[in-house]
Amino acid sequence: MTLLVIHRVTTLDLAVRPIVWPFAEERRAEIAAHFAEKQRERPKIWNGRVLLGRDAVFTDGHLAATYFETDFASFLAWRDWGFPDKTVFNGFGMGALRASDGAFIMGEMAQHTANAGRIYFPSGTPDLDDVRDGALDIPGSVARELGEETGLTEGDYQAEPGWHCVVTGPSIAMMQVLNLHMPGEAARARIEANLAREVEPELSAIHLVRGMSDLTPTMPRFVTAFIEQQFASR
Repeated sequence: MTLLVIHRVTTLDLAVRPIVWPFAEERRAEIAAHFAEKQRERPKIWNGRVLLGRDAVFTDGHLAATYFETDFASFLAWRDWGFPDKTVFNGFGMGALRASDGAFIMGEMAQHTANAGRIYFPSGTPDLDDVRDGALDIPGSVARELGEETGLTEGDYQAEPGWHCVVTGPSIAMMQVLNLHMPGEAARARIEANLAREVEPELSAIHLVRGMSDLTPTMPRFVTAFIEQQFASR
């Protein structure tokens, strides 16, 4: 089983640099074939530009790392082939939505997405829209993904200071608790109404997690570990 560690940090220093990724260059033909197969399964997935990380260091409540640009096809192949380049990690922000009644709120990914059926907090692999002054803006990425997936805005919640960085092998989920100004059922109704207005929403269902019995195998381990820690501290 992959070792899981949760670091509490207050600051993020995530520089974006022009780095050539040998994996993407050397296996280009295989990557293209793999992505073509994935597109046949899910025609809506798009080979956009994304950001992956390397050289992550945690020290005294601080996370420093370097990010570089690549294409989604290379990221998908790296993920699907068991993360062959161990020097690289997928580091992304997540808004851990917590309703005013204590329920955590997650979305189930729609069938046309690359993570169909998985249940987790709003998030996404960082892309070029998340770069500010040569650095990856994770708080901005969290707010953007939250708005795109749920329709919620920064006026709907209060972000707790600091980050819960859940490290599981080749991924680092930088999770920030977002305390909503509404109870769980009201939040679910609000998000579902927003999804109903969209032609092709990213989420197919909204789930409330009020206790350990609400966790399911379709939730990634980094999400359930975070939830377990949150409930244990109450």
